[in-house]
Amino acid sequence: MNPTVVRVLFVLGAVGSLASPMPAVGLVVGVAFALTLANPWAKQTKQLSTWVLQASVVLLGFAMNLFSVLQAGREGAVAAIVSITLTLLLGMALGTVLRVPSTTSWLVSIGTAICGGSAIAACAPVLSARDDEMSAATGTVFLLNAVALFTFPTLGHWLGLDDHQFGLLAALAIHDTSSVVGAASAFSPAALEVATTVKLARALFILPLPFLLVLVSRKQGSGAAKKPWFVLVFLAAAAAATFVPAIHAVGHGLANLGKHGLSLALFFIGTGLTRKTLVAVGPRPLVQGVVLWAVVIVGTVSALRLGWLG
Repeated sequence: MNPTVVRVLFVLGAVGSLASPMPAVGLVVGVAFALTLANPWAKQTKQLSTWVLQASVVLLGFAMNLFSVLQAGREGAVAAIVSITLTLLLGMALGTVLRVPSTTSWLVSIGTAICGGSAIAACAPVLSARDDEMSAATGTVFLLNAVALFTFPTLGHWLGLDDHQFGLLAALAIHDTSSVVGAASAFSPAALEVATTVKLARALFILPLPFLLVLVSRKQGSGAAKKPWFVLVFLAAAAAATFVPAIHAVGHGLANLGKHGLSLALFFIGTGLTRKTLVAVGPRPLVQGVVLWAVVIVGTVSALRLGWLG
């Protein structure tokens, strides 16, 4: 195809992705572009995607209220800690069994354990994740998010869960905050209140994890890990939204801008893929994500049934 036409289509894809607040759209459009055409600015977008990714994560911090997180119930906070720890450990064990590449396995496990695409975006630069690794993890998480959004309310009613129990299930077993909110609001207003509070406590772990990954990387003898200083800026954004009324008033608007930016960054990442890299990644990350998610769901429901939660 004419190079000028390819460039025009690339720009249109980038603009379309930026216009969408759904990061999955950017990834899908980018991968589709990569499989049919070729990125005319591969080197430039590879560098730009990192900056856009980190800036978007920072903007997401403006929607967080630190007081709301700290006021989360003790039960929810403890449940989040236990869930995150066990999910990460199980995820890495599954990755080993399925022979998923280490970085991809980390990203799938992190996305499942904490808050989906946002956690993956925060940790990918620390792990120096390649485009194929980032796309495999985010694609898996976004697919399962979509499934959860439509199936969890029905599952909750089928299991006979009350509002509080379903709120806990949604907060602990659904990856992305937007899908948690969507599923819980479809169940009941009371479930939404519980789910939002516990999910905030769970999402807060996005702050220390990148720094812990730096330590893990050093212990494994890898010099690839980068210090995630942008996470400190994310925390500063959350603190500003909490303590400065003027910023709080526009916080959700800035966070929404961050979602648009994340969609653009994933478009750039998607356009860096090739058929060869997709074949090399294979279905194993998806299998890891599905199995890990199933175990989290069953474990959370079992804890509710046994009275350990709710």
